[in-house]
Amino acid sequence: MRLRTFPKGGVHPSENKISAGETIQVLPIPSRVQLHLGQHLGAPAVPVVSKGDRVRVGSRIAEGKSFISAHLHSSVSGTVAKIDDVIDASGYRRPAVVIDVDGDEWEADIDRSPELIREIKVDAETIVERIKAAGVVGLGGACFPTHVKYIFPEGKRADTVIINAVECEPYLTSDHRLMLERADEILVGVQILMRAARVESAIIGIEANKPDAIEIMSRKARSLPGIEVIPLKVQYPQGAEKQLIKALLNREVPSGRLPLDVGCVVNNVGTALAVYEAVQKNKPLVERVVTFTGRHLPATGNFLVRLGVPAADMAAHLGIELDEETAKVISGGPMMGKAIAGLDVPVTKGTSGIVLLSESHARRHQVQNCIRCSRCITVCPMGLEPWLLEKMAQLDRFEECESAGAADCIECGSCSYTCPSSRPLLDFIRYGKVNVMRIRAARRQK
Repeated sequence: MRLRTFPKGGVHPSENKISAGETIQVLPIPSRVQLHLGQHLGAPAVPVVSKGDRVRVGSRIAEGKSFISAHLHSSVSGTVAKIDDVIDASGYRRPAVVIDVDGDEWEADIDRSPELIREIKVDAETIVERIKAAGVVGLGGACFPTHVKYIFPEGKRADTVIINAVECEPYLTSDHRLMLERADEILVGVQILMRAARVESAIIGIEANKPDAIEIMSRKARSLPGIEVIPLKVQYPQGAEKQLIKALLNREVPSGRLPLDVGCVVNNVGTALAVYEAVQKNKPLVERVVTFTGRHLPATGNFLVRLGVPAADMAAHLGIELDEETAKVISGGPMMGKAIAGLDVPVTKGTSGIVLLSESHARRHQVQNCIRCSRCITVCPMGLEPWLLEKMAQLDRFEECESAGAADCIECGSCSYTCPSSRPLLDFIRYGKVNVMRIRAARRQK
């Protein structure tokens, strides 16, 4: 059988799915958590608690006041120690609610039983409200508030829900483990999303390097009308929305448009599980599965981690200490993740993995002159000219960056990965893209 994929560009980095065989472990609760108010795309949440307030697991501690925002809930029970600026994964100090832990008392209306609830008793509007109330965001990394995707503008409609179970980033295995261990809940979550979108069809795309996940998800989906599991060719960045839509439905999302413009809504497989828990169990998003891994480490793992827990706790649980052999720590995968200063950074809704790289894998090679080989053009899944975007950004010619399509860059890093001259193409494209967005924002204000 010929496997589907997107037709333009892409690369094949070493998979390094070292932790794929590690079952999900529950990480112990620490003595203190730090919950950043901006764990989602859009405006940061606004605190509704004060220093000294007592909270339980699931208590709402901050509210998303803007249209694109998300509520935030306490992941522990304890006392609010302070609301202060705390360093996040970007290295900047951001507002956060700091809670001292005194136990593990949950809000009484959260169903913590293991019972699977298959019957969906609520309508589309109620589903969207429950997703919003639970603070669910996209768990694939973009962290877009999930409820917003299901508030369709007038005249727009979808015909298909797409579940992104690709997990094409090297090293990461959290989605893989979720499918093996929580398939039933995920599939109910898919049915809930179908009802929210008012569609009869859902497609779950899984790359072919996860045959066990394909088998279990396909077997369990056979009895569920409208849900299809489709294996995909292993090709990075297949998990990007536009590439996944092209691979599964052969529909192309135009420049500057959204999946809904071609009749699709896309959600990560972990988001489907969070939606199940929000709608069927009244459970807010207070924890997620995180991969902790690295080729030089003596042990790796997949952990169910409460939000706000420092990444160092996963290392300590595995008996790992940072030493001179670890040259870089990445939040997310090595292709699209961000380097962080250390393991004291707290886990957020968007933390899919913590990857430690040794000196030999983290070291950047000396930058050479561009040899006009066109490899960066060949691998770009958006059909851009990365070498040109790099040059325009270097010269601060942002209007030309815009004309050359900088805003369409999905920041997958394929260009930098394949460049024989080791040029930091993506670094400059990101710089150009940020300034293109700034220029566009200035135009809208005029």
